[in-house]
Amino acid sequence: MINKKINPTWILTLTSLGFFMSMMDSMIVTTASTAIKNDFQISVGTLQWALNAYNITIAAVLLVGVALGEKIGRRKIYNIGILTFTIGSILCALSNNISFLIVARIIQGVGASVMTPMSMAILTNSLPVTERGKALGIWGGIGGLALIVGPSLGGLIVAKLAWQWIFWINVPIGIIAIFLSHKMLPESTGNSDKINPLDSILIIVALAGIIFSLSEMNSPKLNISTIVIGIVSIFVGVWFVLRQKKENSPMVPLNYFQSTTFTGGNIATFLLYAAMYGVVFFLPQFLQVVDGANSLQAGLKILPWTGTLFIVTPFAGKAVDQFGTKLIATLGLILQGTGYLFIMLFVNQQSSYAIMVIPLIIAGAGLSMAGPALQKAVLGSVDPTSLGKASGIYNVFRLLGGAVGTTITVIVFYKFGSTVSAQQFTSGFRSAMLCAAIFSFLGILFSMQFKKGH
Repeated sequence: MINKKINPTWILTLTSLGFFMSMMDSMIVTTASTAIKNDFQISVGTLQWALNAYNITIAAVLLVGVALGEKIGRRKIYNIGILTFTIGSILCALSNNISFLIVARIIQGVGASVMTPMSMAILTNSLPVTERGKALGIWGGIGGLALIVGPSLGGLIVAKLAWQWIFWINVPIGIIAIFLSHKMLPESTGNSDKINPLDSILIIVALAGIIFSLSEMNSPKLNISTIVIGIVSIFVGVWFVLRQKKENSPMVPLNYFQSTTFTGGNIATFLLYAAMYGVVFFLPQFLQVVDGANSLQAGLKILPWTGTLFIVTPFAGKAVDQFGTKLIATLGLILQGTGYLFIMLFVNQQSSYAIMVIPLIIAGAGLSMAGPALQKAVLGSVDPTSLGKASGIYNVFRLLGGAVGTTITVIVFYKFGSTVSAQQFTSGFRSAMLCAAIFSFLGILFSMQFKKGH
C-alpha cells in the first residue's frame, strides 16, 4: 500500500541518489587504490580485497535484503540501506589498516545491496506504466554519471585532500538522503512471506562463493581452493533452487521464469553487462599500454562511450515508453555489439585513437538504449506486489553477468594475446572486443522473445 502523496520529481531524485551513491563508491575507490596501498604498505593482491569485498557483499546479500523490503516496507529498507552504507563509509574513513578497511567495505556493501533494487522497486511501483521507461532511463543515466565522474572525482580528492575523504563525502549526503526519503518517498510492500533462514544462508553462500571464485580466476595464479569454493558454491546454488521449487513462499519464485519476457529480459541483461564489464576491464588498459595515455587522459578518452549513458539514456527511456521494450532492447544490443565489433576490426597497434570514437559512441548508445528497456521489460512482466523480488533477481543477473563477462574476456585475452608487448596486448584486446560483441549479439536472441505489448 502507498501511504504518501506521490511527487514524481522527488521520487525520481531520491531513488536515483541511492543508485548513484552505490555506483559511485564502486568506481571512486579505483583511483584511490594506489594511495591506500602506499598508506597501508600492502601488496596489490591484498589491496584488491578492499575493492572486491564491496561488490561480493552486494551480490551475496541482495536477495535477502529485497525479501526484507517486500515484507516490512521498501522505503524502510531503502533508508536502512543508506544508513548502513553511511556508517560503513565512516568506518572506511577511520580505517588504520587493511583488515579494518575490508570489514568496513563489507558493511558498506550490505547497505548498498538494497539501495539499487529498492530504488528500482519504489520508482517503478510509484509511477504509471506509461512513465516508467522515461523514469528508468533517467535513473539509469544518473547511475551512468557515476561511471563518468567517479574515477576523476576520486583522483581529484586524493590529490587535493586525502583518500579518506572519498568516504567522508558520503556522510552528509547519506544523512540528507535518509531525511528526505523518509519525508518524500511513498511506502509500499510486496508480499509478506516469512523469510526462511536456511534459504537466506544458502543464497548468501552461493552468490558470495561464485562471485569470489570468478574474481579470483582473473589472478595470474589460480589456487585449487578457488576452484573448490566455486564448485561448492554452485552446488549450494542448485540446492537453493531445488528448495525454491518445493516451498510455498520461495525467496525466488520460479514461476516468474515461466514468463518469456521475464526470463529473456534477465538473460539479455546478463549478456549486456557481461559485454560491458569486459570492455570496462580492458579499454582503459589498452588506452594506457598501447595508446600511451596516462590515467586522466584514458578517463577522458572513454567519455564518448560512458558519456552516452548520461546523455542518451533519458531519451532512450522515452522511446521505450513509445515503441516498446522489445524493439528498443533489441536495437540497443545490436548497436552495442556493432560498436565493439567495429573496434575489433579497425583498431591495431598503429591506429590513432580517433578511429575508436564513433564505434565507442555507437556501443555506448546501444548500452544506453538496452539498459532501461530491459529493466522495464523485467519489472513490467510481474505484478506490483512482486516488484521488489523482480528487481532483486534482475540485479543478481546484472552482477553475475559482469563477473562472468570479465572472467571470460580475461581468458580470451590471454588465449590470443598478452601484456608483454604493445603488439601482443593489441591482439588480446581485439579478441576481447570480439568476445564483448558476441555477448551483445547473443542477447538479441532473448530480447526477441519478449511478448507482444512489451
